[in-house]
Amino acid sequence: MSTSPKPVKKVPIHLQSAQNRVYIKNGEIVNHDKSFKADVYIEDGIIKFVGPSSEITIPGGVRTIDASGLMIIPGGIDPHTHMQLPFGGAVAVDDFYHGTKAAVAGGTTMIIDFVLPNKHESMIEAYDKWRSWADPKVCCDYGLHVGITWWSKSVSEEIGILCKELGVNSFKTFMAYKGLYQLNDSDLLDVFERIRHLNGVAMVHAENGDIIAKNTQRLLAEGINGPEGHELSRPEEVEAEAVHRACVLAHQADCPLYVVHVMSKSAGIELARARHRYRGRYIMGETLAAALGTDATCCQHLGFDAEAAHVLSPPLRPDKTTPEFLMKLLANDDLQLTGSDNCTFNKEHKALGKGDFTKIPNGVNGVEDRMSLVWEKGVHAGLLDPCRFVAVTSTNAAKIFNIYPQKGRIAVGSDADIVIWNPNATRTISKDTHHHACDFNIFEGMTVHGVCEFVLVRGRICAERGNVRVAEGFGRFIPTPVRPPFVYDIIEGKVQSQPEEQHEEKQNGSVAKRFAELDIQIPVQEPISAMLAGNLAMPAEGSLCSTPSVRGRVDGKRDLQESSFSISEELDRSGVRACIKVKNPPGGKSSGFW
Repeated sequence: MSTSPKPVKKVPIHLQSAQNRVYIKNGEIVNHDKSFKADVYIEDGIIKFVGPSSEITIPGGVRTIDASGLMIIPGGIDPHTHMQLPFGGAVAVDDFYHGTKAAVAGGTTMIIDFVLPNKHESMIEAYDKWRSWADPKVCCDYGLHVGITWWSKSVSEEIGILCKELGVNSFKTFMAYKGLYQLNDSDLLDVFERIRHLNGVAMVHAENGDIIAKNTQRLLAEGINGPEGHELSRPEEVEAEAVHRACVLAHQADCPLYVVHVMSKSAGIELARARHRYRGRYIMGETLAAALGTDATCCQHLGFDAEAAHVLSPPLRPDKTTPEFLMKLLANDDLQLTGSDNCTFNKEHKALGKGDFTKIPNGVNGVEDRMSLVWEKGVHAGLLDPCRFVAVTSTNAAKIFNIYPQKGRIAVGSDADIVIWNPNATRTISKDTHHHACDFNIFEGMTVHGVCEFVLVRGRICAERGNVRVAEGFGRFIPTPVRPPFVYDIIEGKVQSQPEEQHEEKQNGSVAKRFAELDIQIPVQEPISAMLAGNLAMPAEGSLCSTPSVRGRVDGKRDLQESSFSISEELDRSGVRACIKVKNPPGGKSSGFW
């Protein structure tokens, strides 16, 4: 864990002048739509000038940063965090101080956290509680989503108050966690209709909670109680089915839907099909740093501690080609955002689930490493160009949650949330050097390209060449107003969705042909009950199952984990056959077929 200085409560008077005025010269500005050479002048936390040096006279007392050979990009916006979240008898160890400090260290200058009321708890009271936790501690700006964990007339009324008075435009629903947070389809329709009436944004955790509950009972009854039971209880098709159903429900309610943490190929395909079906309206999707940076095979046979440390929902998938597949969905705009779902627990907290995988606190790290991981696996790998990197790590979140161009852009008048990015530098991720409060890092030992040289939060230099110096409580709550134009202008017909011909040209390939070739079939997947009854072949040595002397995963007759994308590729475990012809990635190299 990093040993950087303890938090500064306030910016000292003698530093305030230099902190308030910063001049960045000789860099390349990268926004989501274009990149260009220009200088940037910042004063009082706001970008005051973007242009050539010949057009500005710099006053005295200004901190000047030479960004030669570097990129000037908007600070990252992580749309999915859970700081100091109470979960299953434990509390996430990254509180709003440690979590936002880690965010800043990695180039993220704003987070959007989730208020999760207990069942029958007032949403307003829960919101107030989260604000009381966050306001004194945050090192960068933050916003809030609010979870809808039960449904009633009072909940409907409180959604209106949150939208109209308290600066919240997004509400998360759950199709999983039966008996705790899960809503049935009728309630989901009511929620989506209410959110649509208020011009908000619905969000959904898409997994079929009824199937998970049944599978969990069967697994535990058969003695499969180790961490491997978590993924076994919720296979890919359980996620994919819920994604499809959620998209249909949202469409029926005429409500925009943001699908959080898409973790599998088959779920990503369902979301891509829905976006095509509705011509880019209604549906938006997010994947996670964890899904892009690792997979379930990395912790096999490493014992309970390592396996439990990787438990999150939906789970990491054992198909090693999943990270690249999801990155290509980001490149094609089938997915729009990357979050972290940062919710960290230490070894002793994860140990609460020894003997019963359902009691393992769910959550992993990611808020610090998200930006570098997306750069490494996306841009450095030739799948994204730098502009798309900015879109999926910052700008799209700002647009969807209606804080653009205050956030997510380098432009005059925008907040000076800026990262000076070295695309060629590398760093090695480790729990010994990260800024999280947790004792494990799921990306341990990974070397990534893309390093923050400087990070500015509203004009204040908070990270400089690895030295992180944040001010506790410096961050502000940022309201997210209702009716984001990026979402609603298309739904309401005020802006036409992009014509298919233009979309084809942009993607350098035939969208119609690509989706015609996407002849996806989801055949019957053998249920857990068949495996537990012994009607299927026993798994070979080296399967995911690590609980001694019990039946484990059945992978079928073919092992395609090592296979690359191809025409008529069969995706193991997901039960999905995809024929997807890949285009040349924007600004990148050809990847053949996927």
